[in-house]
Amino acid sequence: MSAYRYALYFAPRTSSGWWRFGARWLGRDAATGENVEQPAIAGLAPEAFHALTTEPRKYGFHGTLKAPFALREGTTRKALADALARFCRARRSIPLPPFEVTRLADFLALVPATRESRVNELAADCVREFEAFRAPLAAAELDRRRRKGGLSPRQDRYLEEWGYPYVFAEYRFHLTLTGSLGEAPPHQVTALIAGAREALGALPAAPLRVDGVCLFEQPEPAAPFRLATRFVFRGARR
Repeated sequence: MSAYRYALYFAPRTSSGWWRFGARWLGRDAATGENVEQPAIAGLAPEAFHALTTEPRKYGFHGTLKAPFALREGTTRKALADALARFCRARRSIPLPPFEVTRLADFLALVPATRESRVNELAADCVREFEAFRAPLAAAELDRRRRKGGLSPRQDRYLEEWGYPYVFAEYRFHLTLTGSLGEAPPHQVTALIAGAREALGALPAAPLRVDGVCLFEQPEPAAPFRLATRFVFRGARR
């Protein structure tokens, strides 16, 4: 039986300190599906930290390249995986600049300190190349997403055409750390930022590299996403 939805994500290798950081921060390892004890954050109660990371925990630690989509009728998971394998064989790894803890809209994320255009180009290529596999959003789903509000005319057009508003000119590569902070008291946001910066400072000094694309799967509605397969770029060490 086909998964409910698929997504194309960048994720650090599961053997790396970056992966362990992400799994521990979010409280879940998206490769094993197991819950992970979250770190203690000074000035923030464990239950508050857990609540503020609920949304990204469902998706796993990642950077979006093509947002979650259901398969178009007539396509298969095998065809998607075969196409992704061919796509990745033609790519070379991209070293990323150092990351900063940044507030994007109403959530925290790790964002490269300087622009890396090759990652943006990779994401744009993923959006275009695998569009043939994406089932169009139903009218009710489009309406639901629009009712959230806040979309610019260009973002609304992208949503209509590509199923996601934050692509191409609206895309910004990032690794999500929290859900919405809209209702969080200022002292919690301050504690989160400090805790994330401390954890980031403990990561290896060597640059994180985008050296492949991961196929994530959601087996059924409301289920968390799992890392299914990593497709490594040409020349990248396995």
